[in-house]
Amino acid sequence: MKRIAADSPAAPIEAAGHQTLSAYIRARFDEFSRSQKDVAQYIVDHLDEVAFQTAEELARRANTSSSTVVRFSQALGFEGFPELQGQAREEYRRRVAAGLTGAANGATPAAEPLFSLDQNEFETAVAADHVNVEETARKMSRSDIEAAIDAIAGARRVLIAGTDQMAFFASYLRHLLMLLDLQADIVASPSQEALSRLGRIDDSMLVIGLSAGRPHPLVVRAMKLARHRKAGTVAITDATLSEVAKLAHIRLYYSSNSPAYVRSHTALLSMIQALAYGVYSRDAEQYADRIKAFRLK
Repeated sequence: MKRIAADSPAAPIEAAGHQTLSAYIRARFDEFSRSQKDVAQYIVDHLDEVAFQTAEELARRANTSSSTVVRFSQALGFEGFPELQGQAREEYRRRVAAGLTGAANGATPAAEPLFSLDQNEFETAVAADHVNVEETARKMSRSDIEAAIDAIAGARRVLIAGTDQMAFFASYLRHLLMLLDLQADIVASPSQEALSRLGRIDDSMLVIGLSAGRPHPLVVRAMKLARHRKAGTVAITDATLSEVAKLAHIRLYYSSNSPAYVRSHTALLSMIQALAYGVYSRDAEQYADRIKAFRLK
């Protein structure tokens, strides 16, 4: 049973009069420790998984310890994780029920599952990727996408910050932009060369920060420096409460739910390719000539 102190911050209330777990976590997010924020982000953005995971599984996916998950539950006013999970299940079931009601009222029915119920591990991972791409597309804001494409196309130079697993995607986005003969650099590690690129940020540049889960300090530093120097900023992240997202003018979110031991980045790859194609489509004839010239170099 939930035990919320009388002086706890007020959280948004659902139309039916129920306070959702997600809304309550969002309202209190700034109070949490760094490790607790990792748990909070994961719960808000992966409620369907949290509703049926153990505390150990949640800790692993949030890159923290099971004891932190328990302490986080208690910080919210629960006796332990089972009580928090009960609220997560309740909110998840209300979402599912709302979706079924919408379908009964004429909304588009859900597509047939890709695989049979006895799917193996490979099929389970592929099915999760399929859902991630669809969920990302459904939640995407056209105005945010258009703004990101305009920012990329109009920037004198683009700086893409992404470390560790995000370094690959930063490099790939740079490759796609260079095919269009756009000036782009990456910051993927705290090397002297990368730090010197941060030092050259000015108001004519666009800084794109890529993050999954807890953002790397180098990416946060790049975004803070960009804001300070009045450069344009775009965040591409799987966490709606990410510090990188808070620092960005334009925020793009992708779904990364996965049954595997790592997050799924299929939707991220799709988004990066779609952004590059959006830039290309602004002047396809001109960019086609640039691509030909680039290949001849």
